[in-house]
Amino acid sequence: QVQLVESGGGLVQAGGSLRLSCAASGRTFSTYAMGWFRQGPGKEREFVARIKWSGGSTYYADSVKGRFTISRDNAKNTVYLQMNSLKPEDTAIYYCAAGRGPYMVLLTTAGSVGSWGQGTQVTVSS
Repeated sequence: QVQLVESGGGLVQAGGSLRLSCAASGRTFSTYAMGWFRQGPGKEREFVARIKWSGGSTYYADSVKGRFTISRDNAKNTVYLQMNSLKPEDTAIYYCAAGRGPYMVLLTTAGSVGSWGQGTQVTVSS
């Protein structure tokens, strides 16, 4: 298990950008698949993006493809979500997520998540 702390949320106008960061504890961060989920007002939590432990493979929800980029720095135990061309419908609490164990795939469902961060609010105004 890893402990996760997100930062970087805030209020931005439509078309703007934000970068979220997620700092992880533990010496085994480089063996965990990582991802981001979000939960908008009145909606269920949904998958946004994921990245494999090596950083060599990424996958995105169709709604953010081409606008968001997930990356990681294993030396800093940190995963990032660069969000560009933000839309009002991107407004949500964004959660960092880690897979259930070393070298275990992180799927697009919440059931595959082993650890969650506390969440960071992103609000996009029109």
